[in-house]
Amino acid sequence: MHERSLPASPNWYCSRCSDVSSSGLLGVGAKYIIYLIDVSASSCRVVGELVGHKDLVSGFSFCQHAGQSHICVSSSGDGSIRFWDSESKILIREHAAHQSPVSAVHWSPVDKNLVVSGDEKGVVVCHWYHTGDTASFFPEPRTIFCLSCSPHIWNCVAVGYKDGMIVLIDVSRKGEVMHRLRGHDDEIHSLAWAPLANEDALHTRPEDSEATNGVSAGEEKGCYLASGSKDQTVRIWSTAKGKGVMTLKLPYVKRRGSAVDPGVKERLWLNVHWPKGRATQLVSSCFSGELVMWDLSRAGKQRWTLFGTSSDSQNHSRIVFNMSSVQLPDGKELLVSTSMDREMKCWDLASLECCWTLPTLGGFVYALTFSPVGTGCLALGVGDSMIRVWNTLTTQNQYDTRTFWQGIKSKVTALAWHPTKEGSLSFGTDDGKVGIYEVFSNKPPHISSSYHRKTVYTLAWGPPVPPMSFGAAGGKPTYSLYSCAGEGVILQHDPSKLSGEASDIDKLIKDTNNIKHKLSPHTDLSWKPDGKVVAIGNEDGCIDVFQAPSLKLLCSIQQHHKIINTLRWHHDHGSPPELHCLLASGSCNAVVYVHDLRSVIEAPPDSPAVLTEPYRRLCGHTAKITGMAWSPHHSARLVTASYDGTAQVWDVLEEAAVSNYRGHAGYLLCVDWSPVDPDVIWTGGKDFTVQEWNISKQEFTKPPKGKKMVDLREKKKTNPKQKKGNKKATGGGGSASPEANGEPATGGAKAATRQELSGEDEREGVVGATTSGPATSGPATPPPATFEMQRKSSAAVKSKEKPDSTVLKKKKPRSMLPLSTSMDHRPKEELLRDCITLASVRHDDAPPAGCVPGRGDHIHLGLFADRQALYHMFEAEEEGHVEAGHYDSVVYLRLWSGDLQGALQLATERGELNDHLLSVAPMAGFEAWSRAAEAFVKQLCLQEQYLKAASHLLSINKVYEAVDLLRSHKLYREAIALVKARLPADEPALKELYTCWAAMLEKDGHFSAAAKCHLAAGASFDAAKVIARKNDVPSLRAAAGLARISGEAALAQSLALRCAKDLAAAQDWVGADEVLDSQDRLLVHRLHLCVAELLAAMLQDVIPPAPCVSGHPWAPPGRRRILDHARDVWEERFGVSRESAGHRGVRALLQELKSAESPTPSANIPLRQVLLYSSLHLTRAVLSWLLDDDGQLTKELWQAAAWPRDAGHFWVSAELCRLLFPDGDVSVCSTKHPKTLHPAEEEAKAAASSLQAFVHYHRLYERWWRSSAGGQPTQNGPSPPAAEDEAKDRAPNGGPSGSGGSVCPVAGRLHELDFDASLLLSEAHAAYQLTHRSVREIQERLATMVLQHSRVQGGQPEPGEKRDDGPSATPAAGETSDKRDSADAGKSTEDQETLMSLSAKMTTYQKELADLPNTIKMYPHPDVVECSLVLLHLGKSSASPSGSLQQEAKDLLHKYGTSSPSVLKASRRLLS
Repeated sequence: MHERSLPASPNWYCSRCSDVSSSGLLGVGAKYIIYLIDVSASSCRVVGELVGHKDLVSGFSFCQHAGQSHICVSSSGDGSIRFWDSESKILIREHAAHQSPVSAVHWSPVDKNLVVSGDEKGVVVCHWYHTGDTASFFPEPRTIFCLSCSPHIWNCVAVGYKDGMIVLIDVSRKGEVMHRLRGHDDEIHSLAWAPLANEDALHTRPEDSEATNGVSAGEEKGCYLASGSKDQTVRIWSTAKGKGVMTLKLPYVKRRGSAVDPGVKERLWLNVHWPKGRATQLVSSCFSGELVMWDLSRAGKQRWTLFGTSSDSQNHSRIVFNMSSVQLPDGKELLVSTSMDREMKCWDLASLECCWTLPTLGGFVYALTFSPVGTGCLALGVGDSMIRVWNTLTTQNQYDTRTFWQGIKSKVTALAWHPTKEGSLSFGTDDGKVGIYEVFSNKPPHISSSYHRKTVYTLAWGPPVPPMSFGAAGGKPTYSLYSCAGEGVILQHDPSKLSGEASDIDKLIKDTNNIKHKLSPHTDLSWKPDGKVVAIGNEDGCIDVFQAPSLKLLCSIQQHHKIINTLRWHHDHGSPPELHCLLASGSCNAVVYVHDLRSVIEAPPDSPAVLTEPYRRLCGHTAKITGMAWSPHHSARLVTASYDGTAQVWDVLEEAAVSNYRGHAGYLLCVDWSPVDPDVIWTGGKDFTVQEWNISKQEFTKPPKGKKMVDLREKKKTNPKQKKGNKKATGGGGSASPEANGEPATGGAKAATRQELSGEDEREGVVGATTSGPATSGPATPPPATFEMQRKSSAAVKSKEKPDSTVLKKKKPRSMLPLSTSMDHRPKEELLRDCITLASVRHDDAPPAGCVPGRGDHIHLGLFADRQALYHMFEAEEEGHVEAGHYDSVVYLRLWSGDLQGALQLATERGELNDHLLSVAPMAGFEAWSRAAEAFVKQLCLQEQYLKAASHLLSINKVYEAVDLLRSHKLYREAIALVKARLPADEPALKELYTCWAAMLEKDGHFSAAAKCHLAAGASFDAAKVIARKNDVPSLRAAAGLARISGEAALAQSLALRCAKDLAAAQDWVGADEVLDSQDRLLVHRLHLCVAELLAAMLQDVIPPAPCVSGHPWAPPGRRRILDHARDVWEERFGVSRESAGHRGVRALLQELKSAESPTPSANIPLRQVLLYSSLHLTRAVLSWLLDDDGQLTKELWQAAAWPRDAGHFWVSAELCRLLFPDGDVSVCSTKHPKTLHPAEEEAKAAASSLQAFVHYHRLYERWWRSSAGGQPTQNGPSPPAAEDEAKDRAPNGGPSGSGGSVCPVAGRLHELDFDASLLLSEAHAAYQLTHRSVREIQERLATMVLQHSRVQGGQPEPGEKRDDGPSATPAAGETSDKRDSADAGKSTEDQETLMSLSAKMTTYQKELADLPNTIKMYPHPDVVECSLVLLHLGKSSASPSGSLQQEAKDLLHKYGTSSPSVLKASRRLLS
């Protein structure tokens, strides 16, 4: 076997494609193969492969049980599950229970015989290793991405799906679902169980730790499950509770300078791994290849730790797909990770540092070559668009590899080191590019400006030839770079001036050798090490040897007859001179020829010599030769690489095979001899690997026998007389040899030509962008036909995948005349008799008896007789086609006979009309064509090809029918396009189409498209209404603009006003003003929003804070007279003043604003909306001020203050009163523009009195709180204890007893009131309030009586009775203890009251209310009893109220305060 090897890249986008056994053996799925790698803390080594899958390996898992740890299982996209012995590397068993590609597999850590797998259709299969039985379940109809068996309970399996669902199933109960874990909203990439079988508390949020349905954490057994998803989160789940307990969001730790191709957009893959014995430590991948260790017992940023922090080069540079861990015998715990960067890394879990890195390859290895200057420096050209440079002599790191990808962007198919300049490496690519890399610098490569048209196959350094050799002494290069590509051209590049034009050496060859004919395309070239001679191989198998620098033809070797693939000169160091002129050549023939050209080179002939006999012939390979290398340590020792999958070492002089290497699982493409070890050779091939192997350790000495001859002999033995017509491709290329993973199945298929590269596509960007399932390989793998050389085990010997030769042949078309054709395949005697009969028919006057050409047994003779006989033959053929159901053939026969109408009629009846028949239908006349077109339209409609049907209607000028057809099938867009293109502009159908389409679009929610239809139909009003249906700010703005442009002024104003109100509610004052500014008729609403913005700015300290989106500079926060400020802003910004006229006239604006709606205040209206309504009344007040209408001004100010008070916002109302009347006098509303209110109307006077009373009411409570706080201002302070109950019960709308905003500083002295409190003690209002309270109490009693009556009628116990199933009735929620005491005291009297007595009382009170003046009911005062209590309390604590005022308060309490128990209780303390 091999010593060192670079394996193929592990498959991408698989949840579990790698695993480590307990003995430290790592298995990795790469393409169709599983590579086995021996892992230690210091190094790794590829020790074998498991070959047999026909599709990408999607999952791999070891059995972790003692005595069985060498058994492993794999899954594949081919739907198979395979059990392997990793020690003997043979297949044990194969299961084919899945019908779809398998996406995940796992060997149960609890049951040593249980393996669970899942496929892309959602089917879960349990495989029992010891019996071979299987059981299938279908828990969810979703695509499975991953699954994991519980390490604690054998029958519990977690399954992750593509849509983010995680399901826990019980495999012992036919896949019964135990829990559905919902939380992720994208693909589940990985699942990992906690290693401990309990759910000890992790550091979770309080809400996460709550038990579900009252079940505590200890009541049900379970363990934690970790999941990683594409939604960028890791979640920890409690399997006992069936819920998530922790969510970890990935940190963004992108490093600078990471070598990632910016042209490749990669997706996220989040893999999680829970190491054994670490209950609170979880490893996950991250965005750009980083690995993170999570400490689940911590919180915050200290929760995670990054791997490999000592150096950026330790981390992966692309996303990580798989992780697996193992504990070595020495106690060290290792973690192995695979990544999109095509590297496998091993980490020490104790230090979180990288132990070693194993590079992998993502494409065919097209070229490998050792540097002639840097000893041991191996360059690899790979099909994944990258170059690897491997320092093979490093002792510390056996895989010291650097990767180069910049400027390549295609498969690297050729490499050549500079002969003398260290680190200078030339490369050629699949797309014809030639460049030079300086591998010891970080600079991008130098690219030649001359591109080949096809793949570059060979690069060679050699002496310059004309015209490059004609340069000056200082400018002539020492070496030129020669490139040979698939188009057959060899170009000479100047390495110092790659930007210059490269020269084609064919011109020099023709001129020097006087050749006039076209040269054969070149396929390879090789310079002799001394630079004097160059050998060029051609497509026709000829090898031409030219003398430098003029390229004079010395000889032509005509030994090969197929394309030359490789040429190599023997080295000239340390070998006898007679060997220096040996030239080895390999072609698509399997024979290697070696020619001795010493005589030709040392004594050039006058005319070119022609050599037809080789010096040595090396036979043994069975497929084309792809590469060769002479040993630098031996004389005449050659190694060759072949498409038969082996590398062969030859002793050239003896023509003897020395050693044969069969370690690759595919064709070999390149080979080179180690420059330091004579026993070591390196090979690369189509199995994506590079392998180092020893000559002396190989079991075989000769290449294996060819398969084609063996297969042919076996086939002849089994079926010697098999007919060609029944021949099948049985086995394609025969079976593999019976050795277990030993001798390869050598290829016998004819090799492809040199001009063609294999059908591989290893571009990782393409694969990453197109993968949609979980089992997609990183490098896109070639088709099965390119892997004919795979080794297969004896238990899984299957035929090679080779395409059937009959499939490759072009399918023969069905005969139009099958009956007559079959008559020509009769026995020879009958065919000769037909010739005699036909001669008699043509030359005798009377035909033979019973012979009618074209009928009966002589049907085939109709083709050779007259036309009538031909028609008879056609009739018979038509009958045969009808019986066989080949109506298309019948149609063609009728066309040939000229019966076009019959053909069309038959095709119409059978529904077999097609475009061809319709194209020839005009030959039968317009009517026939028109009927055929209409019939074809009906046929197309049945096939739902409506557009094509409409086109055919147009062909017969039926435009309206075509439009109706499209409209009836709701193809409105196409129908409108047709009408506008073919019918007049004023066509009524166009408007109807637009209207119907708009209705459909509006129904589907496509409002903007529907609006376009309405606009096109001339319905601008409907267009604006449709856009406004979205009811968001952008839609309303657009709808208003559309309506304005279209001339719908009323609608535009309405929509603009709606939009502005929404913006104002969101505190976007500038946006609201801009919307209204576009409508000239909405000036008054701009004034309203101006006042609203001022009010919101001034009430910032009182109202709850809200973010202001935008505001005007003239509305800064602060306390000032709002009316003065509003008037100044109106004059300066909007030009509205006393003198303004026209649409800015004050009276017109006020009249327009009065029409604005102002609903009744309620506690359900949001505060921001309340302020808008309050500002509406303030706007009317300012306009009334400008008109000197004191009565209206007073009433609007009262409404502005009453709105927040009635809506339950007492503090807002109090602060608004302070802004309006900072001095406490409601008659003075302005000082800047002196204004004193003198209302003349009774209503206005009542409004002023009510407004003044409420201003005094607020000041009274301020004085009360100051006295309660010891003379200090309080904020949100409690009510004084003496009147606390009454304050709670009687404060209007929640009253001042609630918490609110700040209270203005203390003004004045505490021992006296600075306002006239007598206004608060109005006896008329006290009487009204008492009557109103009495009515309310009677209404409550009546409601209670009705409720009791309904309960008695329904058989329910009364509230006072006890029930077995519930507690006794309790008082109403709002009822205080005092009320309950009162209820108990007066229960006897209440029991005596009847419905009639209560109704009589209600009538009396309602009459009293009706007799009261309307002004008292319209403009109420604060509660008089409440104010009396507060004044008396102030009198107890200070001498603020006068004696007369206190006496008046006591009188009012005696007269109107006896009805409320709480008032009585407070009165006893104050009146005693």
